[in-house]
Amino acid sequence: MTWLRILLDRTAVLFLGVAAGVAIGYAFGTGNETKEAVSLAPEAAPVVAPRSIAPPPPAGAAAPEAETPKGTVAEPAENSAPSVDQPTAQITGKVRDGGAIHVGVFGDSFGDGVYSALYRLLPPKAGYQVDKYSQPSTGFTRYRRLDLEQHDDQQINGQPLDVAVISFGANDAQGVCDGGHCGALMGKFWQRVIAARVESYVAMLRRHGAQVYWVGLPVMRDTAFDTDARAMDEFYQNLMARLDVPYIDIRPLTADAQGQYQAYYLDKDGTPRLLRAGDGVHMSMNGYIRVTKALAERIRASVAAAKAGDADTGAAQ
Repeated sequence: MTWLRILLDRTAVLFLGVAAGVAIGYAFGTGNETKEAVSLAPEAAPVVAPRSIAPPPPAGAAAPEAETPKGTVAEPAENSAPSVDQPTAQITGKVRDGGAIHVGVFGDSFGDGVYSALYRLLPPKAGYQVDKYSQPSTGFTRYRRLDLEQHDDQQINGQPLDVAVISFGANDAQGVCDGGHCGALMGKFWQRVIAARVESYVAMLRRHGAQVYWVGLPVMRDTAFDTDARAMDEFYQNLMARLDVPYIDIRPLTADAQGQYQAYYLDKDGTPRLLRAGDGVHMSMNGYIRVTKALAERIRASVAAAKAGDADTGAAQ
């Protein structure tokens, strides 16, 4: 009855909604198509859109990867305690006042999916408000089209922001131009420009009082694109360590037992579940929830630490 299980799973994904479904998938194409030719041609000035906090993306279907799932690995064990990050003064204050913890998700179309998953994993009834700041077809190599720091600073515009989750990268698998010079992907010029932009972007989020997290990229189906994604993951992981920003590594959750791309994973009862969208870049809704569970637990642990610290302070008085 394996085929019936897969059919039911695909149907469930259809009705749950896939943040990286048909519309989002077009933003990336099939991996290497996201790389733009590096040129110095002028572009129109970006238009800064007003901040918009939207509900989860509408339902969308993820194209099937195969008739029979292959190379699946089991759902990881959940008996390990999540890392506990020192809560910021802003989170501690929110806990003391009984206010909702505002989690903002910043990114490209992959970030849209991260938002959709966190919206479900951190619901209002648990004391969270997950806000969408992500925008498809954006990235740190595309500042001539849209300056992310300026744009997102204006999107926040005094609104509450306690936790900032960053999910960029797949659109940045290309060269970058800055100050009349251009450099190839992962070259010294590229690394210098992107590091400076990301460091300034993180500083902007921290000025708003946010506790910042960075979500890495998954394994990509296209091998050449995956090579680029792996290199960027390593670059961003090292950069986040220098900036003291927790890095959420999702590659292990998107690889099979041999470390290769997989379209399905096995849940706790051994049922195959659709993991990826049909473009080989984005995730299914199940997939986004799978790769953000640990992050949601980490955020909850930090908030719980703030509550425990506040309770201890009250007891000591």
